[in-house]
Amino acid sequence: MPVYKQWHTVTLPFEGPETSELDPDNPFLNYRLSVEFIHKKTKYRVRGFYAADGNASETGTDKGNIWKVRFTPDYLGTWNYTAILHHQDSIALEEDLTKGKSIELSNSEGQFIVVNSDKEGSDFRAKGRLHASKGYYKFQDSDKYWIKGGTNSPENLLGYVDFDSTYRMQASSREGEASTNDEIHKYAAHLKDWKSGDPSWKNGKGKSLIGAINYLASKGMNSAYFLTMNIFGDGKDVWPYNSPEDFSRFDVSKLEQWEIVFQHMQTKGILLHMVVQETENETILDNGDTSVMRQLYFRELIARFAHHLALNWNLGEENGPASWSPVGQNDRQRKDMSRFLKDNDPYNHPVLLHTHSHDPLRSKILDSILGFQYLDGLSLQQDKRELAPEVVKTWRTKAKAKNHDWLITMDEIGMWHTAALPDSEDPNHDTLRQYALWGTLLSGAAGVEWYFGAKHPHNDLNSEDWRERDRLWELTNHATTFFQNYLPFWEMTPKHTLINTSNAYCLHKKGVVYAVYLPKQKKPTIDLKTEVGAFSVAWYDPLNGGALQKGSKEKIKGGSVVELGTPPSTKDHFIQQDWVCLIKKIND
Repeated sequence: MPVYKQWHTVTLPFEGPETSELDPDNPFLNYRLSVEFIHKKTKYRVRGFYAADGNASETGTDKGNIWKVRFTPDYLGTWNYTAILHHQDSIALEEDLTKGKSIELSNSEGQFIVVNSDKEGSDFRAKGRLHASKGYYKFQDSDKYWIKGGTNSPENLLGYVDFDSTYRMQASSREGEASTNDEIHKYAAHLKDWKSGDPSWKNGKGKSLIGAINYLASKGMNSAYFLTMNIFGDGKDVWPYNSPEDFSRFDVSKLEQWEIVFQHMQTKGILLHMVVQETENETILDNGDTSVMRQLYFRELIARFAHHLALNWNLGEENGPASWSPVGQNDRQRKDMSRFLKDNDPYNHPVLLHTHSHDPLRSKILDSILGFQYLDGLSLQQDKRELAPEVVKTWRTKAKAKNHDWLITMDEIGMWHTAALPDSEDPNHDTLRQYALWGTLLSGAAGVEWYFGAKHPHNDLNSEDWRERDRLWELTNHATTFFQNYLPFWEMTPKHTLINTSNAYCLHKKGVVYAVYLPKQKKPTIDLKTEVGAFSVAWYDPLNGGALQKGSKEKIKGGSVVELGTPPSTKDHFIQQDWVCLIKKIND
C-alpha cells in the first residue's frame, strides 16, 4: 500500500480519454473529475483537472489522456479514495454527481497510508494548514498562530519569461500605474540564489525565480502577493488561459510550471497570496457575476492549487468602482464570489478583499459587507501611512461589533507613486517602520506586505531584484520575530491610550502582557492604575532585533501611572531611537 506523509501533497494520476486544450469537446468545461477521500475521522470531495500528458511542465504539450487530483491529507492512518470522471456539456459547473455520463478511468479506487511528516522549521509541511481564527492566521488542529511579513511587489510576479506562453500584451504608461515596456520579468539578479537540488523545468528554466524565492525566505519573509490574471490591468502579462482571448481553455503546461514555483514557496514557508483579478478587469468575466466563466476560472484555481497549506484567496485589487476605473463589481457580486470560493474550496482557505486606499470610497464598499460570513477579512490598502494604525483598529472594531472578526493585513501602503522605497533612498524606512509595521501590528493587523509604488525605479511592475530592499526585509523580520516569540497576540487588543503620547502604540492582554512601541520621546509612562502586582520590563530593538535587553528599570508595579524608565544605550532619560517595551506580569 502506498505511504504518504501528513501535510504532504498526494498527487494521483488517472488515465482517461485522449483530448487536448483546444479540442472542440472542451476538456475543461465538458469533463468533471471528482475524487472522494475518506478517513475514519473525516472525508473530502476534491475536484481534479485535465493534465495533458501528465508531464506538461517539461514537455510543453497541450494534449494527452492524463487527469490528476492533488490532495493534502490532515489525518494519520488509512485513507480510501474513489475517483469519478463525468462527461456532459458544461458538466464542470455542475455539483450533482448523478448528472453526466461516467467515463472509465484507470486506478479509480485505491487506498494509502499517511504517516508523520519528516519536515521541520519554516516548511509548512512541518506545521499544517493555515486557517483564519480570531482575526489571525492559525494552524489547523493546533494552538499555534502565525503572523505574516512579506512582499506585495511585483504584483505581476508570474509575468516571467520562463513560463510557457507568457508575454506582455502591450506596454503601458497610463497615469496612475507603473510604466511598462515589452520586457517581462527575468529576475536575473537572483539566478545566483538558486541552489543545487532546487527545482527547475525544461533543462534549467525557472532558476532565477526559484532563486528569488530562496532570497526572500532567507530574509525571514513568509508571504508573497501575486496576480493570477491581469488581462486589461496594469502589467497585462499574467493569465492562466491558453489564450487571453478565450476564458474557457487553460494552459496546462504554464499552470504546471506555476505549481513548481508554488510548491517551492511552501517548502520555504511562504504563503501564496493569490489575487484573482484587479480593478481594471473585475467585470471581464460574466460582467462581474459569478457565472460560467468565473466559476470555471475559480474551479481551475481550486483544483490545481488549493491543496497548498498556506494560501489565501484575494477577491481582487481595489475591488469596486472608482474614478479611474468606474466600471466595477457591486456588493452582490463580491458576496457571490466569496460564497463560491468558500463553498467550493475543500480546505477552507481564508478569503480576503483588497480595499481602496482611503475613505469614504473604501467604507462605502466595506460597510455593506461587514459581518458577511463568507469573507474572512481585508487585504488593506492605505494611502497616508500615518493613519494606517487607526484604520486597522477601526475596521477590526467594526467587524467585532458584527460578531465576525476580520483578519486584516496591511498589504499596500502609500502613497501609490512611491510607497516602499529602495534602501538606497530610505535606509531605515523610518515612517514605514513606525506607522505601517509596528503601528499596524500593534493595532491588531495580522501581518504586513510591502508595495513598491508605481512611479519609481524598481517599481510594482518592473522590479527584478528584491535585494534593493534588503534592509526593509530585515526590519520586517525583526517585528514578526518579536510577535511570534514573545506575544500571545491572538489574545491581545490594542489600547494606545495607556501610553502618554499619541505617537506610541500598545497591544495588550489586560493585566498579563503589554507590548509598547515608543518613538523618540521623553519619559514614557503606562497607565496601570487598574492593575495590581509587579511587572517585568524588557526592551526590544526594532532596528537590530536580537534578544530582549535590560533598561534602567527591570520591574514596575501596578496601581498608578508608571514610568517605564529608559531603554538600553540611552542617556539623560531621552530615547535616541524607537524602541519596543515588553511588560509582563510577574506571577507570585
